Amino acid sequence: MVNTGVGGIDARPRLGIEESEEDEMAGEERIAGGVVGKVAGKVKEKVGEVINNDDLAREGRLQQSQADADREARERAKLAEERQAEADLDAAKDRIQLERERLRTEVAEENTEAAIEREKHAEESAIEAETARAERQAEAAAAREQAQAAAAEARAKQEHAIEKDEAARLDEAARRAEARAEAMERQGGQQ
Repeated sequence: MVNTGVGGIDARPRLGIEESEEDEMAGEERIAGGVVGKVAGKVKEKVGEVINNDDLAREGRLQQSQADADREARERAKLAEERQAEADLDAAKDRIQLERERLRTEVAEENTEAAIEREKHAEESAIEAETARAERQAEAAAAREQAQAAAAEARAKQEHAIEKDEAARLDEAARRAEARAEAMERQGGQQ
């Protein structure tokens, strides 16, 4: 199973480490054709020069050129694979960085939403507290007004009772004064 990175793409660098049997056999042929082929070509070239056989010397030079071209092609392929592996690694790093940024943004949005929710809750709590305080003040004011009204009513009843008592006392005093006046008139009429 291939270990995948961000986005499901194989994030392992391709360095050519894992080779099939076919690749191993081709490698052996390349080595034989490469180093051995170059040596064989050199030998053919020198033998051809020594025995004055231009065809053998040309075949040796051609074999050496082919070995050099094969070696250069292998080096270019290896370099291309390394560059591709670096590019794949860079792309994987870029994807990871993008994912990090996305996650940071998501977390920041969640933190902002949580802060807004906390602020909203604090405002609602403050409004509820202010409403409760206003209700308590209104109830206290109503109770004070009720107490003042009850006290005023009690004072009015007390004043009325005093006035009633005073009126009764004055009525009594007036009856007595009338009774004395009648008694004096009767005494004055008898004399």
